[in-house]
Amino acid sequence: MTRKQRRLVLIGAGAVVLAVAAALVLTALRDSIVFFNSPTDVIEKKVQTGTRIRLGGLVQPGTVVRKDVDASFDVTDGKHVVRVTYRGILPDLFREGQGVVAEGMLTDANSFRADTVLAKHDENYMPKEVADALKKQGHWKDDYGKKPGGAKQ
Repeated sequence: MTRKQRRLVLIGAGAVVLAVAAALVLTALRDSIVFFNSPTDVIEKKVQTGTRIRLGGLVQPGTVVRKDVDASFDVTDGKHVVRVTYRGILPDLFREGQGVVAEGMLTDANSFRADTVLAKHDENYMPKEVADALKKQGHWKDDYGKKPGGAKQ
């Protein structure tokens, strides 16, 4: 085998090892990746029950029910609503009409069991995915109190 052939075999073997390593890493991460979904995404895309997702939107006013450490509330994006149940202490800034991101599993088409609930920390913060979904539905106000498109609220 010539020097050039040995070099090509070594480079080829290195490429195969890197490809196998990348495939193993991507396979391992596939189960731990959590995607953001709005209630409309959950209902229209028919997300499989038992799938781990992040659900984001606004807490619908008048739907929060607390009993000891159990809580339930509705999350909406203005078009669809998903009922969320949570066992634990809700964040201090959690309240009706505010943005929320819940991480957990879908129990059926309109029910979600959260193991983590995140509330926005001030009026300027909103996860990009939640803000984009709310803008798409026409429920997002910009910094000047206007809805998208310039119409005053």
